[in-house]
Amino acid sequence: MTNGFLRIASVAPIHKVADVEFNVSRIQELMVSLERKGVEIAVFPELCITGYTCADLFHNQTLLAAAQEGLEAIRRISETMNLHVIVGLPRRKGDALMNSAAFVHEGEVEYIDKTYLPSYNEFYEKRWFKSADPETQRTFRSHGAIIGIEICEDLWAPIPPSSYLALKGAQVIFNLSASDDQIGKYNYLLSLIRQQSGRCVCAYAYSSAGFGESTTDLVFLPKTIICENGSILDTNEPSDYTGDHVVIADVDIEAIARDRMHLTTFSDCAGLNGCINNYDGASVSNLIYDTGQKIEYRSVDPHPFVPASDERLAERCREITVIQECGLASRLAAIGQPKIVVGISGGLDSTLALLVAVSTMKRLGRPMNDIIAVTMPGFGTTDRTYTNALSLMEHLGVDMREIPIGPAVTLHFKDIGQNPEVHDVTYENSQARERTQILMDLANRVGGSVLGTGDLSELALGWATYNGDQMSMYGINAGVPKTLVRFLVHYYAVSSQDEVLRDTLLDIIDTPISPELTPADSEGNIQQKTESFVGPYELNDFFLYYMLRYGFSPTRVFILALNAFDGKYDRGELIKWLKVFYRRFFSQQFKRSCMPDGPKVGSVCLSPRGDWRMPSDASAALWLKEVDKLQ
Repeated sequence: MTNGFLRIASVAPIHKVADVEFNVSRIQELMVSLERKGVEIAVFPELCITGYTCADLFHNQTLLAAAQEGLEAIRRISETMNLHVIVGLPRRKGDALMNSAAFVHEGEVEYIDKTYLPSYNEFYEKRWFKSADPETQRTFRSHGAIIGIEICEDLWAPIPPSSYLALKGAQVIFNLSASDDQIGKYNYLLSLIRQQSGRCVCAYAYSSAGFGESTTDLVFLPKTIICENGSILDTNEPSDYTGDHVVIADVDIEAIARDRMHLTTFSDCAGLNGCINNYDGASVSNLIYDTGQKIEYRSVDPHPFVPASDERLAERCREITVIQECGLASRLAAIGQPKIVVGISGGLDSTLALLVAVSTMKRLGRPMNDIIAVTMPGFGTTDRTYTNALSLMEHLGVDMREIPIGPAVTLHFKDIGQNPEVHDVTYENSQARERTQILMDLANRVGGSVLGTGDLSELALGWATYNGDQMSMYGINAGVPKTLVRFLVHYYAVSSQDEVLRDTLLDIIDTPISPELTPADSEGNIQQKTESFVGPYELNDFFLYYMLRYGFSPTRVFILALNAFDGKYDRGELIKWLKVFYRRFFSQQFKRSCMPDGPKVGSVCLSPRGDWRMPSDASAALWLKEVDKLQ
């Protein structure tokens, strides 16, 4: 296991019913190939040494003896291999015949027998085999991971053996199967595997016998599936039924171990069911990393908050908009249906907040002039953002207002002795706090509630002025990362029937991200670009996701980033921005500790009342020291 990843394979070779020599030869050839690819554990189909459809031949001594000889040949070839394999065969146990899985590793063989034997409809397994005692199910250690094994029908039982195996510590479940095909069965199988891997917080590798099984009454299409914690990592296309089928994936053992530690329900369930995990967790907590090792058989998404497919992205946007609208509608109902007051800069975040406010008011049947949208041009406001702010408010039909902040801030500078030519933090924050004061006082005057616009990424980096734009009555975007804000605004844009509004939204999406607190350049363009100070938001969101969602160390986050952004950012850039991220994340906790209420929309959230509780004076020394070692 390298860098916390275990390389596993699901294999469905072509085979011949009862031709043990042919079947074993195919298994051995595939073992050699898998070894070359660095696979550490591979699972083959149920009864793959003999074939699943041997029927009454299972009680014939010739076949049973050949099966044992075939297993011995596999055992011998394993002696010099790093690869561990799980193969299926019929095996005598006392006076009974068992449908068995043989775990073959470094010349050793250990057995697990099938618990649930289907004997209904097309299945007659109890005619030949004896059911295993569930109490005999056990886990194994392999390449630093804990694994469990179940066989075909076991997965379909109300309480599969894998449930108990997972509670006893198994991080990867291997299933040897021979499942015939019927209309709709494959999609149901995928759903079943997703559900079981998600419920058990494990990786699940499934291999089902295919081409070569008897077609007397049934058809078996090859199925190789690898799933991790509810998500399919890889699978073959069953309709491509000829030849050998192999899928390989690097499953994240470190992520699985962390989720089980974090999700206390998992260990509670283990205790209540008398399942004890006696394995030492030190192998996970003291992992040795190799930052030069690529993750070959796993796609690391550079944008973990943003679904890759258009269909899933649209669905994600629909879900978030409904959550945001419901949160805002519920809050308005709870405080007497006040008006909404929101500041509009012409940037992404305030645009999204206004769009949510408008759609919520429409859902509630309230007039658009119950939304008071205020643009407050200052020293750094450009014509582009100012024009977009006005167009946005006009075409959404809200009560639009313009209150320039220049005169008030200039007077404030005089009061506190600030030189207006010095564009320091006082120069910037005075503008942010003036805008917040205007919104708060205006809300008091009209009987309104200030809607906050800051997003999750800004909260993580502390990219907000304390008691300025950090404050509101309800932070509608608090659970939405910056990389997703852009797509949410685009979602609203393509849904709009107003062509001018749609063009305005698309231009806002293309505008560089900036607080616009320092003057524009000589040509009137944005000079203060946020990402030049805090780093690209796609990197910050990536770092944030893996730090908070999985609790990974800086080194592990760095390894993932190297793979995700290969060819886009070099090693030095990643280290530079990773250090900025950790430094800012720790030092800015005090702003999050008193952040306003706001809806959680995803698995990562920074609410101090919910998902993230951290001392404001916690030291970042350990994390920054680890980043320095990456140089």
